[in-house]
Amino acid sequence: MLAALLYGQEDLRLETVPDPTPQPGEVVMRVGVATTCGTDLKVWRRGGHAKMLTPPTPFGHEAAGQIVALGQGVTGWNLGDRVVANNSAPCMTCFFCHRQEYSLCTDLSFNNGTFAQYLKIPAPIVRHNLLLIPDGLPDAIAAMTEPLACVLHGVARSNVKPGDRVVLFGDGAIGLMFVAALAQRSTEVIVFGGSDSRLHIAKTFGAAKTFNYHQMSDIPAQVKALTDGWGADVVIEATGVPSAWETAIACARPGATVNLFGGCPRNTTITVNTEQLHYNELTLKGVFHNTPEFVRSALAFLARGTVPFELLISDHQPLQNLEHVFQAMKARTVVKVAIGDR
Repeated sequence: MLAALLYGQEDLRLETVPDPTPQPGEVVMRVGVATTCGTDLKVWRRGGHAKMLTPPTPFGHEAAGQIVALGQGVTGWNLGDRVVANNSAPCMTCFFCHRQEYSLCTDLSFNNGTFAQYLKIPAPIVRHNLLLIPDGLPDAIAAMTEPLACVLHGVARSNVKPGDRVVLFGDGAIGLMFVAALAQRSTEVIVFGGSDSRLHIAKTFGAAKTFNYHQMSDIPAQVKALTDGWGADVVIEATGVPSAWETAIACARPGATVNLFGGCPRNTTITVNTEQLHYNELTLKGVFHNTPEFVRSALAFLARGTVPFELLISDHQPLQNLEHVFQAMKARTVVKVAIGDR
């Protein structure tokens, strides 16, 4: 089969590799659609990921398709089932899993390789995070289950209450999904991003106000002007830029929660004003990945059809054009791209 392998920084190669064969407990899925993700872009540009993969490695982690092979002992699934698989599953036995803190599992079973014709799904994911796609839900939308699950996990950890004024940094796919999820909670979402077209999608998804940061000199001052001089109740940073983490903290009111969601490059640091942190009783949170609960909630959210998530799909391209797709993502001319035969 044809598959994409990441060898290093911006070194992505299409190669012919053997078709996968399922071992006991595993299944093989024919990839209908694999969607690109901002995390994929960061990994491609940086040449690796602190948690999920080490090159050389199969690449891509969002996909939906059909089961074409079942390993020994697999029950409850049939050939031809349309499924979406999360890119990980917790072990269910470690210190953190016993406390239901599944995103901190010390033995998360990650699975990469969705930019391929077939994908083998490990047994832990089959047991805990393989889901049947509801009838009528296109593969390209179902494939977004994993990133939306991460977003729903992020929202749950952000102490958001109805009526809160939430400032969001980032107009990538993750940031726009945050808008959609937060708008469902009757919050006032204020978005700062760098693309007018993406900020238009944010408005469609329920943002109350949007601002292009290229046209602003003092974002914290703008936030205070919008919030009676106090700052936001909740701030969510979804860009993965250390300077943006610092700006996010500066936009928070006393007593606020700041969700530092965007993963920054390895070994980067930020500076925090200790007086502000202490006397303003700020809560700073790093939030990573998802849990089985939110994987199921995400697929259900997509299936409801209440948000036009198809607006996040900027283009459809065959696997052979994957390098071109990542160049377009780097240039920010696309949000997400559906990879696969149409």
